[in-house]
Amino acid sequence: MKTIGVRELQKQLKECVETAQREQVVITRHGKPAAICIGVEGYDWEDVVWMTDTAFWQMIGERRRRATRAVVAASNAEREHFP
Repeated sequence: MKTIGVRELQKQLKECVETAQREQVVITRHGKPAAICIGVEGYDWEDVVWMTDTAFWQMIGERRRRATRAVVAASNAEREHFP
């Protein structure tokens, strides 16, 4: 992971974007982390939107928790019918 200050970033934006395609770049302000630059070259716009949508990932997490419960319930029901 590479770090770069905001002032440096203004001068080296192109290089930062190129580096971000290979590794995450932490952007600092006054020596403290302020943002992360992550390369998305090769992805479609739609992929980028979904990858960065917090509400989407919360929904996925909720659905995964529900699916696990359903699988466990089905497994328990099978055990009752087939001892």
